[in-house]
Amino acid sequence: MKISPFKIGLVLVIVGMVWISIIFANTEKNYDETILKQTSSFEIKSQVTGTDIGFYKIHMPEFTGEEVFVQILDISDNVIQEQVIQTRMSVGYFDFVGNGEYTVKVTNLAKNQVSLEVEFGNTNSKEMIPPGIMVLVGSISMIVMSYLKIKNYKIAQPDENIS
Repeated sequence: MKISPFKIGLVLVIVGMVWISIIFANTEKNYDETILKQTSSFEIKSQVTGTDIGFYKIHMPEFTGEEVFVQILDISDNVIQEQVIQTRMSVGYFDFVGNGEYTVKVTNLAKNQVSLEVEFGNTNSKEMIPPGIMVLVGSISMIVMSYLKIKNYKIAQPDENIS
């Protein structure tokens, strides 16, 4: 049984994607749900180590046009990122350096209360480099094999003198 390079590429892509999802699912993250009243705030803290990329996900299940203000604070409580969110769900990423406790602070800007689900943590992006390379190699091999397969493919053209 002959295994084509296209199938090998497809297997590499699938294995790499599963590997990345397992790494991301096993990251350290904090999750909390709350209801924010008008002009009130909510904080979640997460312990991080090393240098990597962190993430936050804000979800408003009963979204009706409310706005919330999100700030990411570093170890020294300096603002490293801020954003006004006006959608049902928003995901943001930030770089962190050093060990310590980072904070996401969410403030309600709406006139009514807002139900929130907040997830905050580390992406472990450095551990995703090998499976990312696997996905890249698999994708390139699939593209090259597809090109070689259709390069010599001829499409039949109808006769021009049909009356």
